[in-house]
Amino acid sequence: MADQHSLSWSCPLPAEDSERIQLAHGGGGKLTLELIERLFLPVLASPQLEARHDGAIVQLGNLQLAFTTDSYVVRPIEFPGGSIGELAVYGTVNDLAMCGAKPLFLSVGFILEEGLPLEVLKRVAHAIQRAARQAGVTVVTGDTKVVERGKGDQVFLNTSGIGVVELETPPAPARVSPGDAVIVSGDLGRHGVAILAAREGLELEGAIETDAAPLWEPVAALLRAGIEVHCLRDLTRGGLASALNEIARAARVGIEVDESAIVVSEPVAAVCEMLGLDPLYVANEGRFVAFVPWRDAERAVAALRQVP
Repeated sequence: MADQHSLSWSCPLPAEDSERIQLAHGGGGKLTLELIERLFLPVLASPQLEARHDGAIVQLGNLQLAFTTDSYVVRPIEFPGGSIGELAVYGTVNDLAMCGAKPLFLSVGFILEEGLPLEVLKRVAHAIQRAARQAGVTVVTGDTKVVERGKGDQVFLNTSGIGVVELETPPAPARVSPGDAVIVSGDLGRHGVAILAAREGLELEGAIETDAAPLWEPVAALLRAGIEVHCLRDLTRGGLASALNEIARAARVGIEVDESAIVVSEPVAAVCEMLGLDPLYVANEGRFVAFVPWRDAERAVAALRQVP
């Protein structure tokens, strides 16, 4: 990594699009970042928001808690290897893990479209139950709302989570510094390609399933190994490339990427090539990037490889 304090980070929205929300504002890329920086941060300013992390670290007496919230809108709601239920649980517990926090409790809010078959909702609820059990968290509260037919997309979910921070100095973008090693926890692009294939009815030679999984165990493995973890970020919307851009911007550094060292499975690479997609921008739901001092890089990789 290199120090680049002289860089200018201005990236204005196109003039014709600047006054209306577009679908891309929810995609986790440049327009999402512009929306956060131009509207939300100035209006809702707080020290926790200024950290620009996956969740907020709050002090409660002698206890450091991590708090996060997320909303899930996906079509189809069931896809190879999972459903919106798993995404809602794993996405929230993973945001807590990226704060160096052991996930403990979740809330779940259901926004249901009129006419949704109860059998579908039952499957989503059971998926939430299974995922929560695997992640070691308890759903402790929730809410249900129903919108008129045609005003939703079957099921939208909102989940919030609370966890206990396991480090005296939690990982955060501000701790990233020149000389850090950047480590990706696994192969990229499987979740986004699985969703795309299910949505568009693509017939693929090799089965591609979502990589959705809870990430606290690999993070805990880094901590048990005594790795000095500077920053963690799960690679969801916008994939690895968007995550690295956000962190580089927050830390005011440049990040050198060796693409040959990044693993993309052959089926995912084939689909991306066919559709003209860059796998570094494709969403993941069970992968993260870790920033550690270069001296800890090999030990960090060895610790991650101990976790299935």
